[in-house]
Amino acid sequence: MSTGGPDLFVVCKSCGEEVSPYITECPYCGNRLRKRAPKLDRDGRVAEKRRRRPSVPSLPRLRPGEMPGIRPDSPPYATIVLVVAGLIGCLLWRTGLVGLDQVAIAGKPGAHWWRLATAPFVYDNTGYAFAALATVALYGWLLERRHGPAPVLVLFLLGGVGGTALTTLADASPLVLGGNGAALALLCAWVIPDLLALGARAEIEGDVVGTAVIAAVVALMPLAVTDASWISDGVGVLAGLAVGVPLARVRR
Repeated sequence: MSTGGPDLFVVCKSCGEEVSPYITECPYCGNRLRKRAPKLDRDGRVAEKRRRRPSVPSLPRLRPGEMPGIRPDSPPYATIVLVVAGLIGCLLWRTGLVGLDQVAIAGKPGAHWWRLATAPFVYDNTGYAFAALATVALYGWLLERRHGPAPVLVLFLLGGVGGTALTTLADASPLVLGGNGAALALLCAWVIPDLLALGARAEIEGDVVGTAVIAAVVALMPLAVTDASWISDGVGVLAGLAVGVPLARVRR
């Protein structure tokens, strides 16, 4: 027999008998040998169709630091700036270069209206600074990933600067510093989509219970720190609701 010729027989896997390679069923046991009879070429050899290898999809050239199909998140620049400014305000007056009364609200600001903008970045209590800045860092970053830097800055201004300004109007001799209102504004704006999803009995993305605990810690800071303002708490919550609800609707 020549090497290139066809096989004389095949062995049935069911009964072990030698049968013709050109039949589809074993004549001894009826076992199915192949789906259809093979085609023969001109030399009498079995001509089987070769399966084509699946084509590999071509991918575009990746950018530095980018994975296929995944766009890397840009750094939360606005949140970083706000947190760094809070750290500077927490440490700067302790160096003696700037007095606490020059950057915080101690009495009516009068001509020094710009202190309304610096007071939310100043802290004289480490626990207060940690709670407020950690909340700003966490929920500012989450909001910036979801909506970009503009809402983060707007919420900080409304909750922080707006809360400080309203406190100076409502209190005869105000003493205000720190960003508890700004922290609550960012937190409330972020949690709005989850609250709406809970109301609709849908699946939520974040940890509502953990967020509620953090909100309670920040909101109760005026009990432990006299410089923190209850009015700033309220303004922060209202600002978070006023901005967070439209943002949640737009996202949907």
